[in-house]
Amino acid sequence: MPKSVLFSPKAPAPIGPYSQGIKATGCFLFLSGQIALGMDGAMHGDNAAEQTVQVLANISALLNEAGYSPNNVVKTTIYLKDMNDFAAVNTVYGEFFGKSKPARSTVEVARLPKDALVEIEVIALCED
Repeated sequence: MPKSVLFSPKAPAPIGPYSQGIKATGCFLFLSGQIALGMDGAMHGDNAAEQTVQVLANISALLNEAGYSPNNVVKTTIYLKDMNDFAAVNTVYGEFFGKSKPARSTVEVARLPKDALVEIEVIALCED
């Protein structure tokens, strides 16, 4: 299955041995988990809601680079440092996706890269 590496200069560069995203034949786009890193390499946001705003901005930049939009997202996985932040993250997430609600899983984890409070990964599908 042919694939191409996605890179957007409008989203933070990877901080490890991974790609920002992979576009696979058949219109699938797989984005690596995004945390609240800004273009300056610093974490943005003092709480989970503020960090979610930055995470979704990074996701939006990557989707746009590939010619996709939030409407193309079919599945997300949200990783939370603390499940008590679920409601705050859910509010920001709901505003971002509006009526186009992808399938989703949300899990609490012991620790995230750079001690982030939230990380979101995305699978998107192009429109026929």
